Amino acid sequence: MPFREINSKMVEATVAPGQKLFSQRGAMLAYRGEVSFTPNIQGGQGGLMSMIGRRVANEATPLMTVEGNGTVMFGHGGHHIQVIALAGDTLYVEADRLLAFDGSLQQGTMFMGSQGGVMGMVRGQVTGQGLFTTTLQGHGAAAVMAHGGVIEVPITPGRAVHVDPQAYVAHHGDVRNKLSTALGWRDMVGRGSGEAFQLELSGSGAVYVQASEEKL
Repeated sequence: MPFREINSKMVEATVAPGQKLFSQRGAMLAYRGEVSFTPNIQGGQGGLMSMIGRRVANEATPLMTVEGNGTVMFGHGGHHIQVIALAGDTLYVEADRLLAFDGSLQQGTMFMGSQGGVMGMVRGQVTGQGLFTTTLQGHGAAAVMAHGGVIEVPITPGRAVHVDPQAYVAHHGDVRNKLSTALGWRDMVGRGSGEAFQLELSGSGAVYVQASEEKL
């Protein structure tokens, strides 16, 4: 894994010859060695369809291709950073929460509604996040951003986890998701908080929850 957590808001990544990293534009804080940063118009490893998907979802977060031989320190906006290691499974995370990730990971885009009917639509209205979610699949690691710290909550068969949609950061594994109302429709009138809804995740994997509901 090329990422090393320096503190809760900074990570250091090792860049080796013949390998790539992708990072959010403006995430580089400092670097050592011979390292280059090139704007990536293809949307990372997901190619054109991944880029189009993020644009449709209003998630056209610019990416930089990082190559060379050295180390790079990443951070952004003082946000908490969580490093997530993948061992062949898929990570689901909003594009604007991605700080940096291994170039070996295959990037794609998933329409959240496909995993829970109108879940993506309602969640987008409540949280201001898009209907599409970026996916990263393979063996490697990704650094994601959140507010106020992150906790990893295991998801095990037969024991679903319920999360406030605004506190949701990312999830991975063989997981299904659906959105349900935590209150009656009458009680939700005039409420803007995600607490009126619950995001139910079931299956086998983990969900990452942030301490603050503040949007990025």
